[in-house]
Amino acid sequence: MKYMLVMRATDEAYANMGEIDFEQMLETIGRYNDEMIRAGVLVAAEGLADASEGVVVDHSSETPVVTDGPYGETKELFGGFYILNVASKEEAIEWAKRAPLSGPGLKTEIRRVPTIDEFPQDNEWIKKERAWREATGQL
Repeated sequence: MKYMLVMRATDEAYANMGEIDFEQMLETIGRYNDEMIRAGVLVAAEGLADASEGVVVDHSSETPVVTDGPYGETKELFGGFYILNVASKEEAIEWAKRAPLSGPGLKTEIRRVPTIDEFPQDNEWIKKERAWREATGQL
């Protein structure tokens, strides 16, 4: 089963991370990533650029509204993610508990990533997606 670990932090936690030596942070995260690679559970992992470089497309109205970051009223920002292929939610939780950056304002949200097999296989769009995944070696 695939699970996404969504790495979240408050503005204060991001500010505190700025005080950490960048090389040390790379080594700490690199060791964690290497551990998941050696365990055969890491599918993908990416960090994200600062929220001030992003935008939000709000679909609440008929015409979508685009707002530049940083976003108002941020309590937790999505800073990066891991996709793990593990046997259970419990195993995903154990990996999340081992994440190297911890402290006040840092959280990891864990969400299961459904497989294409869980959708109606007779749907034309699912058939097209399955064909695309097969053609690109993703199945």
